Amino acid sequence: MTQLSAAQYLKKILLAPVYEAAVETPLQPLNKLSKRLNNQILLKREDLQPVHSFKLRGAYNKLANLTELQKQRGVIAASAGNHAQGVALSAKRMGLKATIVMPCTTPDIKVNSVRALGATTVLFGDSFDAASEHCKALAKLHNYTLIHPFDDPDVIAGQGTVAKELLQQNAHLDKIFVPVGGGGLAAGIAVYIKQLLPDIKVIAVEPEDAACLKVALDHGGPVTLSRVGLFADGVAVKTVGTETFRLCQQYIDQVITVNSDEICAAVKDIFEDTRAISEPAGALSVAGLKKYCQSHEVKDQRLAAILSGANVNFHGLRYVSERCELGEQKESILAVTIPEKQGAFLAFCNELDGRAITEFNYRFNSRKEANIFVGIRTPQGHDELLILTEKLASTGYSVADLSNDEMAKLHVRYMVGGAPISDLKERLYSFEFPEHPNALIKFLNMLGTHANITLFHYRNHGAAYGQVLAGFELDEDIEAFSEHLTELGYNYKDETDNQAYRFFLSQADNS
Repeated sequence: MTQLSAAQYLKKILLAPVYEAAVETPLQPLNKLSKRLNNQILLKREDLQPVHSFKLRGAYNKLANLTELQKQRGVIAASAGNHAQGVALSAKRMGLKATIVMPCTTPDIKVNSVRALGATTVLFGDSFDAASEHCKALAKLHNYTLIHPFDDPDVIAGQGTVAKELLQQNAHLDKIFVPVGGGGLAAGIAVYIKQLLPDIKVIAVEPEDAACLKVALDHGGPVTLSRVGLFADGVAVKTVGTETFRLCQQYIDQVITVNSDEICAAVKDIFEDTRAISEPAGALSVAGLKKYCQSHEVKDQRLAAILSGANVNFHGLRYVSERCELGEQKESILAVTIPEKQGAFLAFCNELDGRAITEFNYRFNSRKEANIFVGIRTPQGHDELLILTEKLASTGYSVADLSNDEMAKLHVRYMVGGAPISDLKERLYSFEFPEHPNALIKFLNMLGTHANITLFHYRNHGAAYGQVLAGFELDEDIEAFSEHLTELGYNYKDETDNQAYRFFLSQADNS
């Protein structure tokens, strides 16, 4: 790949013909959030593009720069999301043949959206990696031009037109917060901003469980993550691009990571100010902006965030609704041990000083004491939680804060009371199941015939992968079972030492 100078990128961005397909999006004030954070917060509304994502800019600019021969042969891309629609619409506007390779697990709504734009869809494999490899093979077989979603100078320049609009709309910004997946948007914005107004800080935001840019910066070059979280699927990228990394390393000022609950809270913040529903990746920059303001005590500054997309799966909003208050730290999840006697729950409630209980799970387990799973409203955030837990501890209660325990929030809260009553050599694993009919059969054939399944809980939030918690009765031969886990091919994690599991689901002393 040819490396361009900063001046060459600046020229390419200024001359990019993206407005033949894309539109200039507004920079909208978020008045409620601005008041709460004591800063002027501005939101770049890329959700208002014709395909509801900034990806159209880079895709169109890339296609516009193809040779006539390349245009005649057609283009191909691998994507299950916004890049697919950006390439499809761009090809339609130019009258080009486009093929999009998508995993078989891609939701129908996304497949149908691409087909409606006139592209040919090819469903292949159960993962993006499999679809991407098949895409490369088809490109070679048919001489199609492969359109990379981020690691391409023309794509980067197309995304950089967002920065051009930002400075035209407000040249007095102090900081710009940009979501990062493969780095195309961040690279394009940063290289443009730093050539014209270098005092403006450009801050990249990544999910904690998909921070490929942060890891690359720590190691001095792109590193492939072993796995990435799938909640913010629009930025679930294992390896940052080579060219995008070069530019980000040179021009990005800082990288911030946020968790899923903080992203959910940002989705809510955007909705309350604009009535727009962002996809999780689209709200990433707002989550980072909020975290930056809180950790750096920023006041009276002009801060812009990019709402990068709104192609949200409607069913995924259930998860956002469940988790946004945890992300705002307005709700806390606790495991509390109370005496097993009449009136104990009432006594516990009286210690809460009128705070609302949002959730309470309990099942009789022991004659001596009870472990309760309780959600409590804490409007003042972490400081209020510390005051509450210190008071409960001083009163004699054993308290564990589970507010940041992903397994507790995703699974255990729905399964309290499932501890076995007999001695059981059990190990617990969490899995990501691809959402297709044979996933469970494959799981049972691979693992169910080698160990007794002692626990099983499944929960899906409308994504291409479902979250599964499973327990197995295992003796000494853990290594042989681990080989079967690897052969299965699903992402998994050993949860046996998880504290929420120890509190509510593992074998207890009932004497």
